[in-house]
Amino acid sequence: MKRLLSDAGVRLALGLLWLLQWLPLPVLAALGTWLGHLLYRVAGSRRRIALRNLELCFPNKPQAEREAIAREHFGWMARSLLERAMLWWSPPERIKNLIQIEGDIELAEREFQTSGRPTMWLCPHFVGLDVAGASILLCQKRPGASIYQAQSNAIIDVLMKKGRLRFGNAEIFPRSDSVKPLFRAIKQEGRGFFNLPDMDFGERDAAFVPFFGVPAATLLAPSRMARALNMVVQPVIAETLPKGQGWRIRFLPALPHFPTADAVADTARLNQFIEGEILKQPAQYLWVHKRFKTRPAGEPGFY
Repeated sequence: MKRLLSDAGVRLALGLLWLLQWLPLPVLAALGTWLGHLLYRVAGSRRRIALRNLELCFPNKPQAEREAIAREHFGWMARSLLERAMLWWSPPERIKNLIQIEGDIELAEREFQTSGRPTMWLCPHFVGLDVAGASILLCQKRPGASIYQAQSNAIIDVLMKKGRLRFGNAEIFPRSDSVKPLFRAIKQEGRGFFNLPDMDFGERDAAFVPFFGVPAATLLAPSRMARALNMVVQPVIAETLPKGQGWRIRFLPALPHFPTADAVADTARLNQFIEGEILKQPAQYLWVHKRFKTRPAGEPGFY
């Protein structure tokens, strides 16, 4: 009975989310900002995680400034959750018209056609992450691929997969499966790989490299995968614009001299790059994730 009630609540919430797709984006943005202010007050656990992350990354900032960044972050984060209504159900042309593209979005297609090299789109966890994925599928020719983390709720799991696959030129591979089908899709089909490099998945296949001066368990996979498949690595940065003006997605130049034979040095370099992008829009980075959850042996936990 508890499971049935839970599923009914999820369906109700998703039904309300579906209705939001009809709102103008400025109205949806205002609603998300209001919801973020509310969540900052009531979501105590996530608020504490965000504040702890900001304390670790910006120890020299006054506490009041870190709290202001956290409050603003909750507004951007709540907006991103509500804006998924558009990403999952609105007509593709409406979404495309709200995305401002900057930089070389044709790099993946050009590289594969001229040299046969696939591209890794490196996308850090800013709140507009899902829009960055949509922009890749809507605004350029090269088909995409990504790794998918199954959701604990089956209803949400199905909906998220449908939402991410609805534009028809993407394939997603479960994180729990072998990487061989993913590698084959990249190498043989030339699919670009949408890679999220900045989550803490534990010590396996990771190294402790500095993130704002704090050792952070960081996956070595971007470097190793790019080297194994001879990939071009292009950062893609998402920015949510104020007052519902849409989103700006920046396709930056491919990282020079990357990867190298030193995966740990490459991984530290990626963290440095991400730090620089965070400093440009600190409130839009995903501070509610336990970025420093895994600690080196013998060190106490931060959370």
